[in-house]
Amino acid sequence: MSMLKITTALSFTRSFSLSSSPSHSFPLQRRIVSMSAIGTRNPVISLESMAISPPSHPTYDLKAVISLALSEDAGDRGDVTCMATVPDDMEVEAHFLAKEDGVIAGISLADMIFNEVDPSLKVEWYQGDGNYIHKGMQLGKVQGSAHKIVIAERVVLNFMQRMSGIATLTKAMAEAAHPAHILETRKTAPGLRLVDKWAVLIGGGQNHRMGLFDMVMIKDNHISIAGGVTNSIKAVDLFLNQKNLKMEVEIETRTLEEVKEVLHYASQNETSVTRIMLDNMVVPLPNGDVDVSMLKQAVGMINGRFETEASGNVTLDTVKKIGQTGVTYISSGALTHSVKALDISLKIDTELALQVGRRTKRA
Repeated sequence: MSMLKITTALSFTRSFSLSSSPSHSFPLQRRIVSMSAIGTRNPVISLESMAISPPSHPTYDLKAVISLALSEDAGDRGDVTCMATVPDDMEVEAHFLAKEDGVIAGISLADMIFNEVDPSLKVEWYQGDGNYIHKGMQLGKVQGSAHKIVIAERVVLNFMQRMSGIATLTKAMAEAAHPAHILETRKTAPGLRLVDKWAVLIGGGQNHRMGLFDMVMIKDNHISIAGGVTNSIKAVDLFLNQKNLKMEVEIETRTLEEVKEVLHYASQNETSVTRIMLDNMVVPLPNGDVDVSMLKQAVGMINGRFETEASGNVTLDTVKKIGQTGVTYISSGALTHSVKALDISLKIDTELALQVGRRTKRA
C-alpha cells in the first residue's frame, strides 16, 4: 500500500439540511490536506472549492436516498462476503483512484454515506467537488473498519461516478455554450433528481426547475389541451392571480407564429410570462452541422423582452453555435438522461491497482 506524507491538515464541520425537516440534518466531517503523493496534483484544497451545496427542495430527503441505496445492497442479510472474509476488528486504509480524466463530483455526498455507514471512519480528500482530475490521480482516502469501508464502497462510487459524469459533460457544455447558460431538464434518474441537479451545479451549469411545483412551464401538451398559446397563457395568468402566486412562467413555442402569438398577447395584456422556450428551432443538416437561422430569427423577434431558452438537438458539437445566437439559456436533457459515468475506484492495495491500471491504460 502506498503511504502519503501529510504536511498540514485542517478539519471543519459543515451541516447540510437533508430534508425539509430539521431532524434530518447531521454534520459532515471533512479534512483539507496538503500532501506529497504520487499522482496527486493541486494538493492544497481551499474551503471555497468544497462549498457547492445541493439545490433546495421542500420534501426531498437525501438521507433517506442514502439509506435506500445502502439497504438495496445489504438486503436482509448484509454483506455475506465481508462477514466470511474480513475480521470485525480489522482496520485498513483505502484510496480513491481516478481511472479517467474529468470533473470530480459527489465528494460531499460520499462524506454523508461514510458517515451513515460508520461515523468513526476518517475521510480525507485531496480534491474538491468541481476540480478537474486526471487518470491515475489519487483523490483521497478513507481509514477505519475494513468491513464498513467495503460496505460503503460501491454505494459511494455509484453516486460519485454518476455525478462526476454529469459534472464533466456539464463543464464542457457550459464552456462551449458561453455566453448562454447551460441548464439540465427533468430527465433525471427517478429518485435521484436532487443528486443529478447537484452534479450539474458542481459542473458549472445552472438548474432548471426542480419539479412541477416551483415554476409554471406551459409545454406543448398544455397548449393543445388549453386550445392554443393565447388560451394557455390566459389560464396561467388567471390562476396565479387567483392564488396570489408569484413564480417564473415559461411557455414553449415550436414555430415563429407561436412566438409572434406570445409577443402579441404580452403587448396587449399584463402577463406573468418570463421566459419563452424556442423548441426544436435548431435544425440538423446532412453534413452533421446544424442550421440555427430559425432560432436566431426568433431571438431577434423577442429582442430581449423575455428570457429565451433553446431546446432540442443540443449536443457538445452543436451547443457553441446555439450559444452564439443570443439565447439566454440552453437546456439539454443529455446532461442527465444518458450521461456516461466517470470511472473511479476505491482500492486498499493501491500499488497493485495502479499497476493493473497502467496495464489496461486506465492509470
